[in-house]
Amino acid sequence: MRTKASTISLLVAIFMACLCENMVLPSTGKVQEGSEITDAQVGRTMKSDDSEHKVQHRSSCYNATAPLSMRRVRMDFSTEVVQNEYIVVFKDRYTTHARLNFISAALNASHVVSWSAVPRDNPASDYPSDFEVLKITECETESITALNGHPAIRQVTPQRRVTRTLKHVLETEETKENNEGEPCNEDDGTPCWAHPENWKSPRAMRRTSLSVGGAANFWQATGRHTSRRLLRAVPRQITSVLQADILWDMGYTGAGVKTAVFDTGLNEKHPHFKKIKERTNWTNEKTLNDGLGHGTFVAGVISSQADCLGFAPDADVYIFRVFTNNQVSYTSWFLDAFNYAILKKINVLNLSIGGPDFMDHPFVDKVWELTANKVIMVSAIGNDGPLYGTLNNPADQMDVIGVGGINFEDSIAKFSSRGMTTWELPGGYGRLKPDIVTYGSAVRGSGLKSGCRTLSGTSVASPVVAGAVTLLASAVLDRQWVLNPASMKQALMASARRLPTANMFEQGHGKLDLVKAYQILSSYKPQASLSPSYIDLTECPYMWPYCSQPIYHGAMPTIINVTILNGMGVTGHVVERPVWQPYTPQNGNYIEVALSYSPNLWPWAGYVAVSITASKSAANWEGIAQGQITLTVESPPENGEETPRRSTLKLPVKVKVIPTPPRNKRILWDQYHNLRYPPGYFPRDNLRMKNDPLDWNGDHIHTNFKDMYEHLRQAGFFVEVLGSPLTCFDAHQYGTVLIVDPEEEFFPEEISKLKRDVDNGLSVIVFADWYNTTVMKKVKFYDENTRQWWMPDTGGSNIPALNELLAPWGMAFGDNVFEGEFKLLDHKCQFTSGTSIIKFPQDGVIIRQSLKDQGYEVVKGQTQSMEDIPVLGLHQHNEGSGRIVLFGDSNCIDSSHMQSDCYWLLEALLQYTAYSNLSPMFSEQESLPLPPYDGLPTRLEGNHLYRYSKVLEAHLGQPKPRPLPACPHLAWAKGDPLNISAPSNLFQHQKLLSVVEPVIPNILSKRDNPIPRIIQEGNPIWENRNSGNVVSLDNTGTVPLLAFISVVLVLGFFAYQLQKNRNRPARRKRPRFRKSNKLLERFQGKVPAV
Repeated sequence: MRTKASTISLLVAIFMACLCENMVLPSTGKVQEGSEITDAQVGRTMKSDDSEHKVQHRSSCYNATAPLSMRRVRMDFSTEVVQNEYIVVFKDRYTTHARLNFISAALNASHVVSWSAVPRDNPASDYPSDFEVLKITECETESITALNGHPAIRQVTPQRRVTRTLKHVLETEETKENNEGEPCNEDDGTPCWAHPENWKSPRAMRRTSLSVGGAANFWQATGRHTSRRLLRAVPRQITSVLQADILWDMGYTGAGVKTAVFDTGLNEKHPHFKKIKERTNWTNEKTLNDGLGHGTFVAGVISSQADCLGFAPDADVYIFRVFTNNQVSYTSWFLDAFNYAILKKINVLNLSIGGPDFMDHPFVDKVWELTANKVIMVSAIGNDGPLYGTLNNPADQMDVIGVGGINFEDSIAKFSSRGMTTWELPGGYGRLKPDIVTYGSAVRGSGLKSGCRTLSGTSVASPVVAGAVTLLASAVLDRQWVLNPASMKQALMASARRLPTANMFEQGHGKLDLVKAYQILSSYKPQASLSPSYIDLTECPYMWPYCSQPIYHGAMPTIINVTILNGMGVTGHVVERPVWQPYTPQNGNYIEVALSYSPNLWPWAGYVAVSITASKSAANWEGIAQGQITLTVESPPENGEETPRRSTLKLPVKVKVIPTPPRNKRILWDQYHNLRYPPGYFPRDNLRMKNDPLDWNGDHIHTNFKDMYEHLRQAGFFVEVLGSPLTCFDAHQYGTVLIVDPEEEFFPEEISKLKRDVDNGLSVIVFADWYNTTVMKKVKFYDENTRQWWMPDTGGSNIPALNELLAPWGMAFGDNVFEGEFKLLDHKCQFTSGTSIIKFPQDGVIIRQSLKDQGYEVVKGQTQSMEDIPVLGLHQHNEGSGRIVLFGDSNCIDSSHMQSDCYWLLEALLQYTAYSNLSPMFSEQESLPLPPYDGLPTRLEGNHLYRYSKVLEAHLGQPKPRPLPACPHLAWAKGDPLNISAPSNLFQHQKLLSVVEPVIPNILSKRDNPIPRIIQEGNPIWENRNSGNVVSLDNTGTVPLLAFISVVLVLGFFAYQLQKNRNRPARRKRPRFRKSNKLLERFQGKVPAV
């Protein structure tokens, strides 16, 4: 029976919870520039001397009124091939004796005797393995050929050495000025955060309804604004921000889940950890302890039990020390450790490291094997932001949960790497990554020996998700049959809250929501889903870059690479072919769709590539066209089932179509002739960037040339990408071809066709870069540990190949390297490690500038200035032909290491090539003949470009062009029209296949003290927030707040009145003469009652 007070309390609680859930808190300030902390630039860089980077460890913190102690951490990676060492991968697991017998049989047949097995003294050596590390000192080519020919051997790859440089940098003065308070002292042995006046455990100080329904949801809300100073002045546990205490109070704390941390180790008696099941060392150092503190911090975020709490304090933690104190590791160490993790039946594995080398095949294959064994791998996406195309491996793999970072203002952290993946370039398009983002800026975790510290980076965000995954796994142990890498990723992506101002390649599916992920897993049924779950080329900013340019007839197809997640089983396949179904009422007949897909899904994932273009009937039409793609995924039956598991998926498609633009507004970007690391050593275009020498961002208009692309779109140009040879496009469709920083060779047929195209009116703009064989030899280095010389296979650009392309017009670049700044009219231009023009038609326009000879400085170590260096040339051969422009540097349009942009120059050049408008900044230049030159640049003798080239192949020691490949021809799907109306909002339309009715888990049954009803009785509408066909709980009501509160109060009032009337005891009616009897009693004494 509910009393009046309890009823009023309930109404007040509902009112306050609704108010906190929906109100927008005012902004209290702006984030200070420079206050954000970055963890590492997690890119792999080549370094010949690790001694320059010393690591210092000092845990400092501030009192309760002061900002968090923050420290910027930079982690550089390098990866090199170890000379004479090879990893021999077998097709199955064998004992050491059996493996060596196979190797001996293969090598003895080829009379190779100079080989030995590299000893591996680690815990995995007692078990059968699927690889062996060999040291081969002679006849390496013959040995590799013989090994690859053995029936028991799958492949032979070089051993790789990975170096990570972890650098701690103190706060900047700007940051310190914004801080209040003094750092506390830890000399007494007690960590600062352990003092009760500084911090209270969220378990002891857990708030009630306002904490869970209001304040906690405030932290979960997206698009909010708050000041960085306020946040930093009030230290918070990351577990409280993500509401882990809700699951703790339900009795879930990670118990029963095995979690592995692959990092720098952990000290044995660290006070924060009570359930360390095993520590193993996989390095060549004889210690299990952490000498750096990185591994300790990561482990603390996952499972610390004191001070700075972890998400899963009762999880069984396995520490794998795979990096030395010098931050060195080898691929073989990881392979052994991964095998051991499989043997130990690890459930969750955190890998807060990575690099761009997605072609380290043994490593990638072993990650696939791990996830195939139901190991849920969580990995940092990288700290190379804000540049696009900077994803790290293994986080960029489909079967791995790739984690990006945000700050506590729910903005994408500047350091967080951005998509797309670059595996698919140049012919295709990258996949959507990261998968999810979470807090990775100013997160508190365990210090090296005790206490807490604050770090930032995706290597911090990764253990946040790994800890959350461990906690979630422990919460569904009774439904363990549904738990696998795909289902966990589906739950995380479906429950994620989308950030309103970030695009898909910044945030993936959105911000981690721990409670909603639990609600989804509690009712999850095995199914397949898509990522992204819909294609809406009109939705900005989320669908950038797809939404930035409409499609039109005759354009290069727009490619969307969709990932298929298969939660039904580790293996599966697509049944028959996907079907394209245009919506008749929504003009679906105006678009054409081509589909390619992976017939088999393993492990847990596959892809479907969707190519979209406008049909011929839409050449002069403008509007929105819609349809859907339907496909069915099937997996073998499990858990006693008799029939295969099936999921039918629908991928909605929505595009904007416009009439075909005029030819002069259309630009074709040559992607085919751009090469990048991996697999070869292609140096950066800016020689000053010694700490980041690898060119690994893909050179795509949506990666490191993103800003240039956006500038061209704003200028009214349409930019398309050519991922095939120059023989594979119709030159009559385009005004200008952009060839920027090419490293690839050109087919002879390409040279001939481009000459004909220019004669017929096509214009060409070439942005080159440095090339000098002497400088290339200077920028090589010798690694003392690997005894390996690393030599570039070409310069910033392949100038010899470019000169062959330009030879028909009498043009050529030289091999001097220049740098400096110059002005054209009122515009400044930074010329960075560029080259000059040494051959050009006399009737062309040549722009000369005074620059420094950077090549002379690299070779001689001295600075030398030179006058009248030809850096820019413009020419039109005859009246009807196209125009050709040469510029010697691309750094001013490349965002990788741009000092200042020259988009104004690019736009002026396009005005010339597209409209024949020659700017006065060019026409007013004095025309002088070029000085004589000694000869054209030649290719570096002994280079190995043919190993990575799509054009060259080895031929008796002298590379020669391969046969010209056929141009790709898409098979357009035959439409199966549907006469139905499409939903107006594709994002909110997606529903969960496996949940028939809205179900909210019974949280009360798991806890002694009930949580506030607002958590139990949230919005009962299950919606897909992000991922394909998997849902999340949407807490945004559709009824206006005031109306909802009014209705609740009115209903509560009537309920109270009704309850009050029901509980009132029945009263007997008195006779009408009762009053007279009282009067008689008063005067005459008692009267018998009737």
